Formats: sequence, C-alpha cells, structure tokens
Amino acid sequence: MKIALAGNPNSGKTTLFNAITGKIEHVGNWAGVTVEKKEAKIKNSLNTKGIDLTAVDLPGAYSMSPFTSEESITRDFIKNEAPDVIINIVDAANLERSLFFTSQITELGIPVVIALNKSDLSRKKGTSIDTRLLSELIKCPVVRTIAVSGRKNGLSELIDTVIEAGSKNKAQESLGIQAAGISDNRDEAEASDKKRFEIIKAITEQVERKTADSAGQTAQDKFDRVIAHKWLGIPVFAAVIWLVFSISQSWAGPWLADILVGWIDAFYGLVEGVLGDAVNPVLSSLLLDGIIGGVGAVVGFLPLIMVLFFMLAILEDCGYMARVAVVMDRFFKKIGLSGKSMIPMIVSTGCAIPGIMATRTIRDERQRRTTAMLTPFMPCGAKLPIIALFSGVFFGGRAWVGTSMYFLAILVIILSGLVIRKITGDNSQSYFIMELPEYRLPNLKRAVVSMFSRARAFIIKAGTIILVCNTIVQLLQTFSWRLQAVGETMPEASILAGIAAPLAVIFIPLGFGAWQFAAAAVTGFIAKENVVGTLAVTFAVTNFINVEELALIAGGGQVMSAFGIGAAGALSYLVFNLFTPPCFAAIGSMNSELESPKWMYGAILFQLGTGYILSFLIYQLGTLIISGKVGNGFFGGLVAVSLIAGSIVYMMRRGSRGAAFKLEKAA
Repeated sequence: MKIALAGNPNSGKTTLFNAITGKIEHVGNWAGVTVEKKEAKIKNSLNTKGIDLTAVDLPGAYSMSPFTSEESITRDFIKNEAPDVIINIVDAANLERSLFFTSQITELGIPVVIALNKSDLSRKKGTSIDTRLLSELIKCPVVRTIAVSGRKNGLSELIDTVIEAGSKNKAQESLGIQAAGISDNRDEAEASDKKRFEIIKAITEQVERKTADSAGQTAQDKFDRVIAHKWLGIPVFAAVIWLVFSISQSWAGPWLADILVGWIDAFYGLVEGVLGDAVNPVLSSLLLDGIIGGVGAVVGFLPLIMVLFFMLAILEDCGYMARVAVVMDRFFKKIGLSGKSMIPMIVSTGCAIPGIMATRTIRDERQRRTTAMLTPFMPCGAKLPIIALFSGVFFGGRAWVGTSMYFLAILVIILSGLVIRKITGDNSQSYFIMELPEYRLPNLKRAVVSMFSRARAFIIKAGTIILVCNTIVQLLQTFSWRLQAVGETMPEASILAGIAAPLAVIFIPLGFGAWQFAAAAVTGFIAKENVVGTLAVTFAVTNFINVEELALIAGGGQVMSAFGIGAAGALSYLVFNLFTPPCFAAIGSMNSELESPKWMYGAILFQLGTGYILSFLIYQLGTLIISGKVGNGFFGGLVAVSLIAGSIVYMMRRGSRGAAFKLEKAA
C-alpha cells in the first residue's frame, strides 16, 4: 500500500512521518519545510500485518485548490498517483481550520483516516473532542495521536486502521467505485468555499467542547508581547544570537575543538613518523600538508559548527524562529517582500540549497525570485568555518564577529531588496499571514539528531569535495610551470601563485592582495569550506584552533602578521566570502528556482558587486579609523566601486521609469 500523509502546515505531519517510519526528516515550525514529497517504509514494529507499506510525506497544504507550488505538489500527487489511503493529519488544537482541507480530500473517493494529532495540547487548553461523533459526521475513521510522544501515542492503532481502510478500498475498486474530480477552476472553488466553511463550523460546534476562556490572555500571549514585539523583538533577537555564538564560538565549541584538533595533530605526527625520509618529499608533502593538514584544518572547526547547529535546532523546536519571521515582516514589507521571505533565509542558516528551494512557497513570482536571489546572503553552515576561523584567529574568539555577520546579512538583504524592487519597477504591496506555533520545551533528542545529520553532511563534503580541492591546490603550489618542485622557500614561483597573482591585484583595495587569499576566494566558489582548507595549505597551517601555534609561525609576533593582513583586511576578507555568490551547488539551485537566465546572471553579478563594495568600505573605513589614513589601492578601488554603484543606480532609474510608464498606460 502507498499511504499519503497530508495536512495543514505545522500540524505535526513530518513529525508523524518520522515517528511511523523511523526516518529523520527536518521538522520546522512553519510552512515550507517539506518542499518535495518524501517516501519511506513504515516501521515493522507498527506494521503488525506484514504488508508492504510505504508512507509519502507530502508538503503542507490548506486547500486542494493550490495557491503555492508546495500545495500543487500535494494536489498533483493525490490526483495523479492515487494513493491507497490518505492519512489526514488534523491539528486537534485548531480543529475547525484543519477540517476544511479534510472535507476536500474526503470527496476524492480515496479512503481517508484522520490522525487527530496534538491531542495532548488540546487537552491542556481545556478542549475535548468527541472522536466517535466526528468520525460519523466526517464519514471516515478518526484516531487520536501524539506524534512527539514515545508512549501511548496511538500510532499502532493508526496503522492498523489504515491497513483496514486500504483493504476496504480494494473491494470498492472491484465494484467500480471511481474517485470524484477536483475543480481547477478558481471561481468554482471559491464559490464552494463559503458553503464548505458553514458545514465545517457546524460540525466543529457539535464535536468540540471548550472549557478555557479563549478571550483571556495566555502565557504565550504575554511572551509574544515582548519576543514578537515590533521593536523589543529586535534586541531580543540580537541577545539570543549573541548568546548562541558565545556558547558555540567562545565557550563550549573551542573546548571540544581543542580535543578534536589534538587527535588530528596526533594522527599527523603518526603519519609523519611512519613516512620518515623513505618517501619522496613531494608525496609526503601532498599527504601531510595537502590532505591531512588541509582537510584537518576544516574538520577542526566541526565541534564549533555542531554546537551552533544544536543551538539553532533548539531555537527552532521551541517555536522562537517563527517569531523572528514575524518581527522581520515589518522591515521586509518596505522592500516588497514579507515575513514569509524570512523563512527560507532562516532555513539557509543550515544550508543555502534547501533555503533557496523553500522559496517555492511564495506565491508572487517577483517576490519568489527576489528571495531566492537574496537568500544566499545569510551565513550558511558552509560559511561557519570561515566565521570561526577569522573570529578565533584574528579577533580572539569574540562573539560579536559572528553575531554582527548575521545582522549585517539582514541589513544587506533589506537594502538589496529595496534596490531590486527599484530595478524591477515593482510597486505591489505584500501581505503576510502566519500561524505562530505553541511554545514548547525543545526535544533534545531531535536537536541532537539534527546536529549529527548536518555534521555528517559536513564530514562527507570534507572527505570528498574539500579533499579533492586541497589535493589540487597542494599540487599546484608544489610545482612551477616547468613542473619542477618549487620548495617551501619559493612558493610565489608555483603554478597556483601564477594563476592567483593576477586576480590578487583586484583585491588590493579590499585589503587582501596576497595571492594566497585570492586562491582561497576562488576555491571558495566550489565549496565555501574550501576557503579554510586552501588557506591552511597555502600558509602551511595545520591547526587554526591553537592561536599560540600561529604566533610561532609569525616568529613570535602578532598572529595577523603570519598572514600579512590586518584587522580591517581580515574583516573585509570575511565579508567578501560571505556576500559574494554561494557555492556551485547553491548557484544551481538558484538557477532552477529563478527560472530565467536574465535573473540568474543578474543575481550573480549583483552578488559579486555587493561583496566587493562591502569589502571595500569595511577595509578602507577600518584602516582610516585605525591608522588615520586610507588603505592601499584606495583610488583604484574607488573607481571600481563607483562603476558598480553607477550601473546599479542606472538600472534603478530605468526600472522606475518603466514602472511609471506602466502606471500611466494603465491609467
């Protein structure tokens, strides 16, 4: 049997899918988490009949008349693939709203079993639901479930009911019973909605009894008056992010990283002792410095990243991240977007690729494209090693570095959105309606699982893409154009230096004109973690965590002198890598979501220009504040920045004129 799981967003659908299959899919507090259908076999412990049962987790939907591409996936799957049974996940705490979707899918001729989920929350609110009467009125079985509970969760009863309903379905098919159709006509759908709402309201009044005072202010309401307040919510968000980075980058993360780096150093010494003088120096350098040293430098930051992922999973699970979207909505409205655009950006803090894919839930095409274009500006998991490197090595592990990068990203997104709105000549208004989930104690097990699943993806990338890139970088740094080993004393004669040196010239006004930084920036477009790996290879550093070791490399001087870069240049380089185009995989996702070569090339050029301008401003202003004079290459950089800014201003004016012409024509 093929069993479809369908329901409203935030009804606990993916949590139920994980509970009955044993899989670990991402669970969020907002629409847009499941952007594609996912399949898995139902656990044998629940499948007492021994039937081959496949569960399909469909994206959340409020109606079978789709308004978003997510709802289209759900509608098309049910219509075209005709599952044997539909498990309709109904939020017991929001019964009337959930039953609207239920009333539509029960008309399709496919057996429906209602999983009345979050029954525990419903009871805590003083609400009781007569499941037997509900089953009679809605004409399908109803089973109480608590997907987050390990005991008495109703899942075994649910699967038994599903099997029974599926077996009856086979008999119905043999009698020639056919499914009813679903109207694709929007006018017809809207005409029936009013009547449907009246029926659902009547059913809810019969089966639901509420003893709590719904007009009174709950504890959640009191919290939201502060956390989701239009002004207070911003400093609260800043404090939360600062605390997250303090724990992950300054306290727990470095302590765990020291342990891991100790193991890596021990392994490096062991391999070095085994190789000795018996192995060719070139091969020895390739293995030790290129592979173990380069990959080890990246993996050394894994504990910091894991702690950060754990903290973000806790914030998401307790319901706080949904409040962030509400707080940011008022700012996003100014640029023609909405708080819903914030959701893909929050998702992209783990990885930009699912964040970009989550833009599919945005109805308006221009908003969807703009969000897909701006989402990569958020620091993703691949950029965290760069933040951790520069925060720890150049700024003493200060939490403000990582925190400021997130708020700088939000500021850049808002300003960029305003620019894009002017370029496209869009004057439409944005509206945002979002259901705030209940506050709840975070599930530590789920947070740990989420942390390890993301860490696994990081390790796989380190063992494949980063390993290959570091090996190539080491080879290019080892040999000259005549394929002769250049040795450690003449790295500037290497192939890598010859390729990167011309590119380094354009980075002089940004404060990092050394060929090593140029090479790392280029490899960062393949995978952002490569920035750390390439710097480790080119500067022959195996341990970025131990600042004392870096000081020895600098000859006992300041750590920054080991890299030939100052504080302003270090911050500039960090910003450049965060706000230029993302990795190739994310660019591919962006291309598929933008669905326009014009938007795609425009997005890449805009991201490059944004990164260059920001880096120039940070380096030159920082140098002016520190030393009282502008930095190297100021006038050349000023010309480049002026050309970029002039091109953007010209496009903005052209877009405004086009918008004015459209309004005049419409009038």
